[in-house]
Amino acid sequence: MIIIGLGNPGQEYENTRHNAGRMSVMRFAKTHDVGDWKYDKKSNSLIIKGKIGKKATALVLPETFMNKSGASAKVFISSTKKAKDLIVVHDDLDLPLGRAKMSWDKSSGGHKGVESVIRAVGTQAFWRIRIGISKGGKNGTVKKPSGDALLDNFIVAPFKPAEMDEMKLVMKKVVECLETAVSDSPGRAMSELNRVFNK
Repeated sequence: MIIIGLGNPGQEYENTRHNAGRMSVMRFAKTHDVGDWKYDKKSNSLIIKGKIGKKATALVLPETFMNKSGASAKVFISSTKKAKDLIVVHDDLDLPLGRAKMSWDKSSGGHKGVESVIRAVGTQAFWRIRIGISKGGKNGTVKKPSGDALLDNFIVAPFKPAEMDEMKLVMKKVVECLETAVSDSPGRAMSELNRVFNK
């Protein structure tokens, strides 16, 4: 199983909305105490390799910027068939903060990091855990910022303290989802995570 947390490297991007995926995979690694992150020159990423439960797993944090994430993914996914073992964890403007959703074989939805991964591995047939970062409105609506400049500023801004509290609750569920994916199957993990957030 290959689990990739998308985000931007560097201290200035820590705890920003665009790094929700990277933060979640780091939390997963810390929860399982699976070892230290090591820099891998070939993939230009931080990685942890080992067994989680009985399954050989690689956790990957690309050290490229978001829109070049595919360069790291391609090193671990050598064929479109291998992509079925890939889980990409990332932020999503189409979901409100406080929610997450897992999907299989879906388009990028305009997410530049996911677009890069799809181009690099040659297929969109892989798993994704999408973590909401937009403001939520009434009746579950999403209030996305409009305009490219506003959008760019929004996604690279750090979570506010109250937002971070909410993110921590979501990351806990994402960690549980990844645990199920590794110990059982991604299909079951998707079913359980989506049921939690569809209540």
